[in-house]
Amino acid sequence: MTLSMTAFARRERSTPWGNLAWELRSVNHRYLDVALRLPEELRALEPKVRECVAERVTRGRVDASLYWKPAEAGTDAIELNPTQVTRLMQAVKSLDRFGLSIAQPNAFELLRWPGVIRAAALDVDGLSREALSLLGEALDELRETRVREGARLKQFMLERLTAVDTHVQAVTAVLPEVVQAYRERLKTRLAEFRAELDPARVEQEIVVFANRTDVAEELERLAAHAQESRRVLDGGGQVGRRLDFLMQEFNREANTLGSKSADLRVTNASVELKVLIEQMREQVQNIE
Repeated sequence: MTLSMTAFARRERSTPWGNLAWELRSVNHRYLDVALRLPEELRALEPKVRECVAERVTRGRVDASLYWKPAEAGTDAIELNPTQVTRLMQAVKSLDRFGLSIAQPNAFELLRWPGVIRAAALDVDGLSREALSLLGEALDELRETRVREGARLKQFMLERLTAVDTHVQAVTAVLPEVVQAYRERLKTRLAEFRAELDPARVEQEIVVFANRTDVAEELERLAAHAQESRRVLDGGGQVGRRLDFLMQEFNREANTLGSKSADLRVTNASVELKVLIEQMREQVQNIE
């Protein structure tokens, strides 16, 4: 299947240690580039998170952010750190030797001091397992989004490829008319100058003109590129780079078609082909 590199996913979960939420954003990029934002308590998860992302995503820039809101402790979870309280009180008394006399700190001031209230130990392993499990769900959602967007991109590409075939067939059909029109113009011009018509010479000029304006090879290549693009899209997988190369080849043939044009219809077809190719090229940048 064809996958898009542009997608978004968010997954949340409530755990005994608080609420976790993953936000994943992916955009186009030449290679896989993972940017992580993790809480300090879960910083050690970075290598594993990168490994998990790489297992699901092969190309694109992925911004992965993990948000953690710790659970509020209940009243029975408050525990004083007597060692810290003792040190604070000793520090207050030691100010006397410097000639400083201050009132005894009240209880609320002591409770606000860092380390006085001893927090319950955090189960980092348990929280890490929950975070990785939630990451798996977020990556599943991200892939689903990339699949849906990829299907839309594939349909867009197929519609443009059909339009390319239509223009190629139209130009192919008018090529004999282009040569015949040149033959008539040449004869008319010679007649205006009352020049003696040498049939062999006229045919020679027509052959030169036909060779100079022959775009049969370009048309064949355009048709072949359209067929190859369909094959690549149907094959799925990492097709973005190959399609990008095909767009370059498309553009080269369309430019040559325009430069060889000796008929307004061919010129117009060349312009329309360039528009279609540019539209496809822009969308190809989002395909994995």
